[in-house]
Amino acid sequence: MEILVCIKRVPTVGGKIAVTADGQEVDTRASGFSISPHEECAVEEAVQITERDGGSVSVLTLGPEAAIEQLRGALALGAHRAVLLETDGREFGPIATATAIAAEVRSGSYDLVLLGNEAADTGDYQVGVRLAHELGWPVATGIKSLSVEEGGVVARREYRGVEEAYSLPLPAVVTVKEGINLPRYPSLPGRLRAKRAAVDRSSPEWAAEGLSKSALRVPESGKHQASVLGEGVDAVPALVRVLEEWGVLT
Repeated sequence: MEILVCIKRVPTVGGKIAVTADGQEVDTRASGFSISPHEECAVEEAVQITERDGGSVSVLTLGPEAAIEQLRGALALGAHRAVLLETDGREFGPIATATAIAAEVRSGSYDLVLLGNEAADTGDYQVGVRLAHELGWPVATGIKSLSVEEGGVVARREYRGVEEAYSLPLPAVVTVKEGINLPRYPSLPGRLRAKRAAVDRSSPEWAAEGLSKSALRVPESGKHQASVLGEGVDAVPALVRVLEEWGVLT
């Protein structure tokens, strides 16, 4: 089976989020970059499928040249080929992103395209569905279990406590969620192989989609205040009163 996994270079946010002075971008000077947990699971799922059933895994990203770092990270996890759809740094909208990915899919012979369920930075859920529509392929989203059967896949997810199962003929598009598997850590041989691997490149054209960004804003965080109830046994009556107010004691 030939599988394509789509990933995206996104800021690694481990603390306070800040935006640039013009309000147009997330300030990443104090952060690194990674891919989302959903996409890590998509890479792992593709590698596991090919380890069981044979085939190869290609990993693709749409982004600046620096996104090669994320591609090599996926190669270190077991992907066999990397594709960079190189941009000038401008953010592609979901329509343009799906169109660019579809061009790569048509140029290959992929049986299955996997994506993370949503982008970690924009929270965009559209690309997988738009890609499937562009290709005319079946699609399943939010998947937490995936199995390969003769000529197709069975994709499962849970919705409001009920498991749903979808049988999709191949080729197909599937978006997966974190928890479908436990991604492996890259091995030293994998890292060395990824460092030497060639990266295929092309440069899709940016296209406006009728939407414009006004500005990014970080919401004000709520203020927290602590009150000292007292010290030692003198604080017990105040503590009991607070617990009664919370309904812990009756």
